[in-house]
Amino acid sequence: MSTPVLCLPFAGAGASFFHPWCRLGVPGVEVVPVQLPGRERRLAEPPYRDVHEAADGLLPGVLASVSGAEKVALFGHSLGAVLAYELARRLSAEGAVPVARLFVSGSPGPWTQRERRATGLDDDAFLARVKEFAGYRHEAFDEPEMRELLLPTLRADVEMHENYRPVSREPIAVPVTAIRGGDDTLVTAGDVAQWREATRLDFATAELPGGHMYLTDGARPLLELIAGSLEATALCV
Repeated sequence: MSTPVLCLPFAGAGASFFHPWCRLGVPGVEVVPVQLPGRERRLAEPPYRDVHEAADGLLPGVLASVSGAEKVALFGHSLGAVLAYELARRLSAEGAVPVARLFVSGSPGPWTQRERRATGLDDDAFLARVKEFAGYRHEAFDEPEMRELLLPTLRADVEMHENYRPVSREPIAVPVTAIRGGDDTLVTAGDVAQWREATRLDFATAELPGGHMYLTDGARPLLELIAGSLEATALCV
């Protein structure tokens, strides 16, 4: 039986980023994209600017999307990693569905903040700083109309991420796998190892080929890693 994997997007992205993942058909995982307001079918809704408000607001829809599931997992990259972490904490406390494992990607531990920030910069400097962080710039921001449409949500996401502070250092009762691209110059192996302190259960790290945005080059290796980890976790229970 496949485990639903709730997928949280990185800054500026929407649920559609994960739609191709759904079609890959990797055995053992069912990709369940989570849509944030301020983009795509929720474009008319104001975007979140606070991770805790986002996790609280997303929780009812997340619970509905996995109703009847025996267990779930969560995956998030960069901003999505801390969103997934906060949702995992809430799902674990809720107790409605067991959380088999949390997969955090491209992110230092939740108590570590970047020294260089993009929040508050003018538009050109902001986009340049985001490109510096991510290692790429989406071509949509080169079109004035698309830039005007997309920039407010990207700004809100970056602000949400840069201002995030966990409310507790209490480790969660959820196993964690922390992942990075092997060539990532933004998030080091030491950074992802910080997630060891976020769980009181099993912890593992993993590297996949590519830089910080390795997941934009193809998701099959990542989904196979997730499927293998979930299978190993199940065997250990």
